[in-house]
Amino acid sequence: MSDRYLWDKSGEPDPEVQRLEKMLGAVAHGEAPLQLPEEELTPAPVPTPAPAVRPERVVLRPPLWQAPRLAWAAVLLMVVVGLVWEFRPYGWRVERLTGTPRIDAVDIGRAGRITRGQWLQTDAVSGARLAVGRIGVVDVGPGSRLKVVADRGEHRLALERGRLEAYVIARPRQFVVETPSGTAVDLGCAYSLEVDRAGAATLTVVAGWVSFEREGRETFVPAGARCVTRVGKGPGIPYFTDAADRLKNALALIDLAGTDVPDSALAGALAATRREDAFTVWHLIERTVGSDRVEVVDRLAMLVTPPQGVTREGVLAGDPAMLERWWNQLGFGAAADWRRWRDAGPGPAGTP
Repeated sequence: MSDRYLWDKSGEPDPEVQRLEKMLGAVAHGEAPLQLPEEELTPAPVPTPAPAVRPERVVLRPPLWQAPRLAWAAVLLMVVVGLVWEFRPYGWRVERLTGTPRIDAVDIGRAGRITRGQWLQTDAVSGARLAVGRIGVVDVGPGSRLKVVADRGEHRLALERGRLEAYVIARPRQFVVETPSGTAVDLGCAYSLEVDRAGAATLTVVAGWVSFEREGRETFVPAGARCVTRVGKGPGIPYFTDAADRLKNALALIDLAGTDVPDSALAGALAATRREDAFTVWHLIERTVGSDRVEVVDRLAMLVTPPQGVTREGVLAGDPAMLERWWNQLGFGAAADWRRWRDAGPGPAGTP
């Protein structure tokens, strides 16, 4: 048998092969024989993948017509809230202590609020406690008539008559009480203030300092001291509450007399002074003239030696710098501090 028969059936067939072909013909493959290419095919090049592109970030914005409307609405809301806050009824809380205190003749009951321009009144058996913003409290005694003059920024009251006790912790000159004969300016302290029916006021300082002022005249009153002011006279000479009665009585006469001081009153006052009363004598210098001032200056020199550079002649002439340096020797703080306190808020000019 030729091998070509096995490839293309062109050769002489083998009988055995023919027999096998006949037997397997039912399952024979009917397609043409495999055609192999004469030349080797070159595979197509694999394309290089393109670099990945990051998608752009999408920002959602309101339409142009809508954004300004939202902004203006927010601004308008802020303005309305600000106006409501600014012009709201502010007021301070008032509590009943005894009796039936009234605000503009209306019984407050257990508690109420008082605003600028209103009057708090107590009868002979009534008492009230007033919360002065956030800086302190004021207890108002029986038979008092008290007005709120200012209740924002500066805390200012007017005591027409009666008695109050103030307890304040604040920057100097933030709490002020007007009376018919003088103005008490708080420098951070506790004090009592009483006004009689004639308008005379008595200030007694428990802690800290108070400036008692009237028409440019200013008297600084320390803890433990008292000062009386009368209508048309202004603040009197301050003195310690434990001073000799002879000194207190003489000062009352001097306050009423003005610069025309009776000789007996001045002599009695100076003779009754102690070292602690030096600040009282210092205040007497500006209230006296001529030979009376000579007696006052000489007595102050006996109580507190004048510092270097302060002369008798200069003090008698009223030299402000010398008087200030002598004040610094008294032990009640430097005059520069008083000026700083004086300039910390509203109030008339002056020196200690």
